[in-house]
Amino acid sequence: MVKNYNKKITKLINWSKLFFPTVCLKYFPPNFIIRNPITKSVKSAIKKGDEVMVIVYHIDNYDEMKQQLSSPDFQKYITELKRTFQEVVQSVLSTENVLSLHDFFSENFTLLVRVDYRSETSENVEKAIWQIADNVQTSLKEKHQIINMSLNTGYAFIEKNNGFLQETIVKAHQIAFLMAVERQAFKYDEMANKIKKIIVNKEIRVLAQPILDMETKEVRACEMLTRGPCGTSLESPLRLFSIAKQMKCLYDLEMIVLDKTLEQIKSTTWKQDIFINFTPLTIGNHRFVRELMKKMKKYKEITPKRITIEVTERESIEGLQYFIPNLRSLREMGFRIAVDDTGSGYASLHSINEIMPDIIKIDRSVIQNIDKSSVKESMLKGILLIAKEIGSIVVAEGIENEEEALVLSRYNIDLAQGYFYGRPASLNRSI
Repeated sequence: MVKNYNKKITKLINWSKLFFPTVCLKYFPPNFIIRNPITKSVKSAIKKGDEVMVIVYHIDNYDEMKQQLSSPDFQKYITELKRTFQEVVQSVLSTENVLSLHDFFSENFTLLVRVDYRSETSENVEKAIWQIADNVQTSLKEKHQIINMSLNTGYAFIEKNNGFLQETIVKAHQIAFLMAVERQAFKYDEMANKIKKIIVNKEIRVLAQPILDMETKEVRACEMLTRGPCGTSLESPLRLFSIAKQMKCLYDLEMIVLDKTLEQIKSTTWKQDIFINFTPLTIGNHRFVRELMKKMKKYKEITPKRITIEVTERESIEGLQYFIPNLRSLREMGFRIAVDDTGSGYASLHSINEIMPDIIKIDRSVIQNIDKSSVKESMLKGILLIAKEIGSIVVAEGIENEEEALVLSRYNIDLAQGYFYGRPASLNRSI
């Protein structure tokens, strides 16, 4: 399959059937050409500062399924598969974020999605990718029990700052296709080398976003946010951490973020608290507590009580053997624990119940336009009741305007964070 890919691409371009721009996710005839709407939508998303992902869903057992059914029944199955894919994508993703959906030689589906890394995390995006695959398989299995379709996925980001946009779309599609078809054998060589270089040379930046007291407007803490090498394809934190996870080096990258943060605290004589993000995978690593304390010993003037470990990403903590024991050890040492993304994804009642955090951070998906939504206000009330019950401090993040801030003030939120109060910048005494 992989060896025939280039031939298929040539044939595909000749047939002008690479990408079908889908307003309301409609399928188009095979002779639909590569034209401006799709490139314009990708260009527009990139211009706004968003990322664009190309996601390929590959039917691993396509030929086997074809042999199981008669030709008419198989065509009916494929037609139903297309309809199911369309319905599932619409149910999982916001329509405004879907740039394109199409079938590719029947055994593949390609999805182009706009991602705003300011409000989305790599785990949340990856979760949506797999959720689509799972929902499609489950839906069809219920209707056709004798057919057990197997979907593999692969995805890649469209590179920015490239004058030949159609070429970069094709390149991203090739990478996503190869990942889906040969998920184990294919190595993301180019990105792997870039990530390796970043880790070896510690080529990342950490920026600080202030966290303010809602009542006094005084800065109480800062959250450290990561950026890759400036001007590169991995500058975006979404892309950086997503690729690092694929390359099995997420732990190393997050420990470098810790190094950089401690260095900045020391060099700027910052006295307030610091929030540092760690994924459950890193916190659940058996090496984490030991290596964290080893790094802290180099900076004796920075005590654990000034550091809040922010459990970030919207992923499950299930199956992580050392996660809860490590959190217990961190608390005993004086670190505080925060749960990020409350109100979305896996940052739910279950996670809060398991972690019992000192601080609950309310996700931007709850905060955004809360002044116009009674449902979001009700969600906020529920989170505040939980926080009061377990004695957690509440941080509202992602506040971008005065209207949102006024609603949160009315509910006596403890701390606030967002562009309305301050954008990420270098850590210094005057932030």
